[in-house]
Amino acid sequence: MPFLSPNSLAALVESAVSTRSSLLGRSAHAQIVKTFDTPLPSFLSNHLVNMYSKLDLSSSAQLILSFTPSRSVVTWTALIAGSVQNGHFVSALLQFSFMLRECIKPNDFTFPCAFKASASLRMPVMGKQVHALAVKDGQIRDVFVGSSAFDMYCKIGLRDEARNLFDEMPERNIVTWNAYMSNAVLDGRPRNTVNAFIEFLRVGGKPDSITFCAFLNACSDASYLETGKQLHGFIIQNGFEADVPVSNGLIDFYGKCRQERSSEMVFDRIFQRNNVSWCSMVTAYVQNHEEEKACAVFLQAIEEGIEPSDFMVSSVLSACAGLSGHELGRSVHALAVKACVEGNVFVGSAIVDMYGKCGNINEAEQAFHDMPERNLITWNAMIGGYAHQGHADMALALFEEMTSGSNEVEPNYVTLVCVLSACSRAGAVKMGMEIFESMRARYGIIPGAEHYACVVDLLGRAGMVERAYEFIQQMPIPPTISIWGALLGACRVYGKPELGKIAAESLFELDPKDSGNHVVLSNMFAAAAMWEEATLVRKEMNDVGIKKGVGCSWISVKNAVHIFQAKDTSHERNSDIQVMLAKLRRDMKEVGYVPDTNFALYDLEEEEKISEVWYHSEKIALAYGLITIPPGVPIRITKNLRICGDCHSAIKFISGIVCREIIVRDNNRYHCFRDGQCSCRDYW
Repeated sequence: MPFLSPNSLAALVESAVSTRSSLLGRSAHAQIVKTFDTPLPSFLSNHLVNMYSKLDLSSSAQLILSFTPSRSVVTWTALIAGSVQNGHFVSALLQFSFMLRECIKPNDFTFPCAFKASASLRMPVMGKQVHALAVKDGQIRDVFVGSSAFDMYCKIGLRDEARNLFDEMPERNIVTWNAYMSNAVLDGRPRNTVNAFIEFLRVGGKPDSITFCAFLNACSDASYLETGKQLHGFIIQNGFEADVPVSNGLIDFYGKCRQERSSEMVFDRIFQRNNVSWCSMVTAYVQNHEEEKACAVFLQAIEEGIEPSDFMVSSVLSACAGLSGHELGRSVHALAVKACVEGNVFVGSAIVDMYGKCGNINEAEQAFHDMPERNLITWNAMIGGYAHQGHADMALALFEEMTSGSNEVEPNYVTLVCVLSACSRAGAVKMGMEIFESMRARYGIIPGAEHYACVVDLLGRAGMVERAYEFIQQMPIPPTISIWGALLGACRVYGKPELGKIAAESLFELDPKDSGNHVVLSNMFAAAAMWEEATLVRKEMNDVGIKKGVGCSWISVKNAVHIFQAKDTSHERNSDIQVMLAKLRRDMKEVGYVPDTNFALYDLEEEEKISEVWYHSEKIALAYGLITIPPGVPIRITKNLRICGDCHSAIKFISGIVCREIIVRDNNRYHCFRDGQCSCRDYW
């Protein structure tokens, strides 16, 4: 190799840092050793320390430093900065103290590294000591040192110290203002962020993309829709509309403010979308219950070669869970494995949640046990999966495992909702009441509306309708829609029209436009043969312009979703469906099935009622599944309303006749039919 000048060798070392090539760096080091006698020139030693430290080869960096007789602040700062960059914060602070022992004063590059290490370790005492040293050396007046100290106090949570330092700073640059605004958002003080942005503009500050994103995050957290819209106009006015991070922030802001159409408009105008753009749009749809659109955007992102991130995967898995999209969920799970993100605790939790909400409890358990790390969300997802299936014993066993032994995970509000829901769906009244009554004393959780609704549902499902009503009257909080809805549903099941009317009237006051409550009341009257009252409810709906939501069931076959309504004959394979329905009807009659005409809910002749219940949407969807899905493959049906008693009984018979597993998710829970039995044990 020809002779290289010291500057050329230094450039070669820096090239190794920029390309993160340890092989190139060691080759350059070897050439330096061959070229120069020891000790090496100081500036080359500094470059080598910087290279090894930045490449996370700390032992080599410290060895070079030990062979450097004239160590300067530059040498030590290179070592400290590399340690901080690679997350070795304890080592960085130790190196900082060793430097001080050699009576070498830190400079304006050293102090920010020490402040960042103190903040990352949540060490206020060390941070204050570094601050005192910066004041003593006169470095705190430097804008970068002051900004780093301010950021450290914010991240440690010392608000007063942070505010005092901010007020005393003789000069604030945009980094300081951005740190103030960003940390105010993280600290749950969005109004402070907005006020700081306004003050920043008043003193002539020029915001950058970080400033705008901090402001948008504040508006998202506090739902400041109008303020965020004003900022959007300011962004356009100042030419930042084409800035991708700012556009991503706008997508997130509008999504969290329930303005997904505006998120779409921003997304469509991004010329060169990045991973965050796609992820933000998927999340915006999920947050606004547009699960189908979320899945479509995710699939489009994959087609365009976007590498799925852990956050994007967990978001689309939530969409699959909401849609009961089992097959798509399995595909996303496979993509997560391929992208090596399935080990992420949030992705793993989303996988558990997806399988649980898609009725595949075995896969949920497998995913749960395969996770290398679990957090509270993971445990809640698995307990919730058991609750959906009505497996109260398994939910309670897992809850006990979670709160005892080596796990010792503290339950939260959601955990107790899942546990009480499991008790409700399994009829474990005594156990559920004991858990509810011990919430405050044992777990320090004050019961909320969801917990009270679970108790009302628990009592109502068990036939204790009057007791459920008494419980509502004694509640310390005003009854919510879900609480009255639980009571109304129980009155419908157990034929308590008078009490049901009280519940329905309360629901009409809270949510007068919800057609579902009127329909349940009308059906309850019809089931009790109170035809005049049922007709009157329907007439009142028409008079005030309330339209009944259309009941439907859908089934996914070969990546296509097929939707059916009651008495639907519009499907292209309707003739085959009718043949299958007729065959099932004959086979069921032979094994003792008798239609339950109480679910016809019309004042009809008995023969007409039998025909009415036979053509409910879930039966039609099941017939289509039987003629299109290969034998041995479970049939999965989703219904937007609660499955009726006759369909529940019929599908039990059918599962035994055709020897198939049939899974029906209605708007209340999962029903897994197998060998003539249902997982709910006829309690739903």
